[in-house]
Amino acid sequence: MAWRDWIRDGVEVEPSLYAADFRRLGEQIDALLAAGCRIFHFDCGDGHFVPPVTIGPVVLRSIAPGIHAAAGVLDCHLMVDDPVHHFEEFASSGADSVTFHVEVAEDPAAVAAEARSHGLSVGVVFNPETTPARAAEAARAAEAEIVLCMSIHPGYSGQAFMPEALARIETLARLVDVPIQVDGGVGEENAAALRAAGASLFVAGSAIFGDPDPAGAYRRLGAAVA
Repeated sequence: MAWRDWIRDGVEVEPSLYAADFRRLGEQIDALLAAGCRIFHFDCGDGHFVPPVTIGPVVLRSIAPGIHAAAGVLDCHLMVDDPVHHFEEFASSGADSVTFHVEVAEDPAAVAAEARSHGLSVGVVFNPETTPARAAEAARAAEAEIVLCMSIHPGYSGQAFMPEALARIETLARLVDVPIQVDGGVGEENAAALRAAGASLFVAGSAIFGDPDPAGAYRRLGAAVA
């Protein structure tokens, strides 16, 4: 299966597990699955491309069986200098898709081919300083299934949404014909505007896990983007 099979009714909200309460991670995932969530966003930072070292394959291996048993999907955003180095371990640990940064991929087609050789679906992601045109060019070269537009600087959860991301998504939507994902500061207050700009995959960390009831927050955000 691939992204075209995972997206229901043209839009999906993806809880960003980086923002979860790791003392209660399994419990929160189960509650979100029960609320209808099927795609979970998994951020991996290497301490080089982004300052923090975040979660990695050890955590992925612990949660993937339960998510897959519930027909869920793990969408892994690799905030790393050398994505190819990580593909094999992520695939064996339960990743379904990997998204790599155009800023570190001199040959997006070769990087994507390596990911697919491990059975992974492929997306590309670009930072606020990178133009939508460059991202679209990389997406075409990689035959990417999604393009992720960062609406914050990657690395830390809880940052404020960058309003200029709306125009970047609008531009990107004119350049690509694959689903556009947005990540960073996404919440009920800007979801409708992001949808109107052309986004259809909404990664939300603090907006979901910062709520006392993550499942309820997931449902409200889903209603806002629908």
